[in-house]
Parts: sequence; structure tokens; C-alpha cells
Amino acid sequence: MNDLIARLLDVVQDVDPLLRTLLAGAAMLLETSILIGLVVPGDTIVIVAGTAVASPSEAVGLAVAVVAGSVVGESLGYLIGRALGPHLRRSRLGRWIGAERWNRADQLLNRWGGWAVFLSRFIPVLHSIVPLTAGAGHFGYGRFLAWTVPASAIWAAGYIGVAATAAGSFRRLAEHAEYGGVTFVGVIVAFLLVVFVVRAALRKAEARANR
Repeated sequence: MNDLIARLLDVVQDVDPLLRTLLAGAAMLLETSILIGLVVPGDTIVIVAGTAVASPSEAVGLAVAVVAGSVVGESLGYLIGRALGPHLRRSRLGRWIGAERWNRADQLLNRWGGWAVFLSRFIPVLHSIVPLTAGAGHFGYGRFLAWTVPASAIWAAGYIGVAATAAGSFRRLAEHAEYGGVTFVGVIVAFLLVVFVVRAALRKAEARANR
């Protein structure tokens, strides 16, 4: 397992750091603006990019790109929602998203206001739809930014930090122990389990609020 993981990490690290950073930022922009996140989760791309971080400056650069991509993408989603409004839901894309998802985003915004924008960053699918819904409603753009920027920063720090820590720990342990690969996988899996539990708790809280 050590050799396989080492080869995979080397492949990612061989990519130019600037290119990795730009790709991660672009992936976040596309995820939150044109709903590509409904097909390819941006967190996967950020985790992969995060495993190649080799210095604090690279980590900061990647975080800035991810946050900027998220905020620009969500801003574009907000503006699309503001420009198209109800017509978006009646479009082919709107029908593909489904009335249930639109209604869920509506209820979240109506009940939780700014917290809905903040928490949606951590909930799959909704983080692509809530900006559209906020733009189509009466949610001010300044208020929208005030909630989505810190959410994006916390999200980026968490994912990049865990990926970089797991990869760094693996490289140190792999030189001296056979269980380096197990440790790497264990850290990633443990983080994803925490993410799953948090998302499940948010969904339950949302369901209780909507009753």
C-alpha cells in the first residue's frame, strides 16, 4: 500500500504548483456557479490538491484560490438567480434540479437567513443552489458575502489542512514503518466520517426546523 500511495502522491506533486492551485480554484468556481458540483464534488479536487502542499506558502496560496473560486462562483450563482429569478426554475436546468431541492433551499433561507448561506457551504448540492435562491429572493448581496466568505474560508482551511497533514504524515511514516499507508488512509477516512456526521446533523436540524 505504501508504494501505491507514494506513487499517487508523487503524480499529484509533479504537477506545477501554480497549475494545481489554479485548477482547484477553477473547480470551485464551476462547482458553485454552473452546478458542476452536482456531478463532480469540489471537495475531492481540493483534497487531491491539498495532498501536494509542500510549504506554508503553497497552503496559503491554495486556500486563497479555493476561497476566491468559491466566492466568485457563488457570486455568479447569486447574479444568475437575480437576473433570471423564477424563470430559472421553469427552465430545463431548473426542472432537472427538481422542485424538492428548490423548495428545500427556499425553506432554509426563509427560516435561517444568513446562517442558511453559511451552512449551505457544508451541505452537498445545497451549496450550489442556495446562491441562486438567494439572488432570486430579497437577500442583499452585501449580506450574502458577509456569510459566504467566512464559510468558504473555514471549509478551505479544513479540507486543505487535513489533506496536507495526512500526506505529510504518510511521507514521514513511510520511511520507517509499513503502516504509513494505513495511517494516510485512516486520517482521510476519519475526516470524511466527521464531515458525514456533521452533514447528517445539519440535515436533521434542517428537517426539524421545517416541520
